[in-house]
Amino acid sequence: MIHRSAWFVCLRNCKCAFVLLSCLIVNSSALAGDPIRVKSYNIRYLNKSDGEDQWNHRQKTVIDAIKTADVIGLQEVVDAQYQAIAQQTSDSNFKWYGVGRDDGLRAGEMVPIGWNADKLTALEQGVFWLSDQPYQVGVKGWDAALPRVATWVRLAVRQDSKVSKPETLLVVNAHFDHRGHQARRNSAALLRRWISEHRGESPAMLIGDLNARLDSQPLEELLAPSASPQPPLLDTRQHAAQPDNGPNSTWNGFKEIADGQRIDHILHQGDSVQVLSFQTLDPRTSTGRFGSDHLPIVAEIKF
Repeated sequence: MIHRSAWFVCLRNCKCAFVLLSCLIVNSSALAGDPIRVKSYNIRYLNKSDGEDQWNHRQKTVIDAIKTADVIGLQEVVDAQYQAIAQQTSDSNFKWYGVGRDDGLRAGEMVPIGWNADKLTALEQGVFWLSDQPYQVGVKGWDAALPRVATWVRLAVRQDSKVSKPETLLVVNAHFDHRGHQARRNSAALLRRWISEHRGESPAMLIGDLNARLDSQPLEELLAPSASPQPPLLDTRQHAAQPDNGPNSTWNGFKEIADGQRIDHILHQGDSVQVLSFQTLDPRTSTGRFGSDHLPIVAEIKF
């Protein structure tokens, strides 16, 4: 026989669980079909010689920019920045994944991916190096000056529990080498092949600082139908229903926006992706300085 007090506790817990489950279903069902804001931002690594543009002067501006995204890929993130960002975006229910490029843990720059866990859930995640030995930790690829990694996360859209098969999105974030011409071109070819082989039925987004303009060989490797037997990716800026009315560059060097230097990109693959809008943003600190030496970009998509 169940003791009366034990029965009361059991009943109370069941009621609490039911209320919690009901809230989750109501909240999540409203999210299915909502637009997803995908953002890329090179935040500039923590460099004490940056003077007025040191990280501690820019941190709030960067974090505020992160919180307006549903999915974001960051570049040039060192561990101290990663820890600060993870902590200060937790109130917006952001989750993060990324590893250091030098040891696969915390050493060296990261290219982490963050997502709003109120809208999205991570199903699987991983990292590989941009080289001909992609799963060898810390390896440099081709003529690259530094090891370079790609981070990926497969995300599911939170939705009504009655839906047996949730909508999923494969997100890949990368930072191409700043010196190696061959490394950039081969990194692009590797990513096109990897995305085509791994996305399955999910549409895919490739985001990042590719250190290459749209008319360059690396972007041709990604976008040109004839460059590879794999399906090409598409530039979200070119295919947006609402055109970008921001700067025509993503590089400022903490001085001024350099005309025509659009080297940060958001690309997609998959027929189900609708690009609603694209924007190049220009967040500033309270003193009017740039948030980073790059400008963030954002694509609003449905899939």
